[in-house]
Amino acid sequence: MNDTIEMRIRSAAAAAWWTLLIGMAFLFVQWILYLVLMSSRPGWLLSLWGPNLGWETVNQAWFCALALIKAFLALFAFVALWLTLWARQLRRH
Repeated sequence: MNDTIEMRIRSAAAAAWWTLLIGMAFLFVQWILYLVLMSSRPGWLLSLWGPNLGWETVNQAWFCALALIKAFLALFAFVALWLTLWARQLRRH
C-alpha cells in the first residue's frame, strides 16, 4: 500500500515541477512581451484593449497580471517542494 502511495506522490511531484517549469517559461515570455510592447507602444495594442483606455491602464493591468501569475507560481513551488519532500520521506520508511 505504501509503495503505491509513494509512487503516486512522486509522480504528482514530478508533474508539479514540470508544470512549474512551463509556468515560468510562460511568465518569461510574458515579461519579454511586456518590455517590448510597453517600450514601443504600438497602436494596435490599444485597439485590442478597448476604445477608451490609455497606456497607463494597459500598463497597470498587464503588470498586475504578471504579479498575480508570479504569486501563483510561488505558491505552486511550495506545493511541489512539499510533495517532493513527502515522497522522499515515504521512500525512507
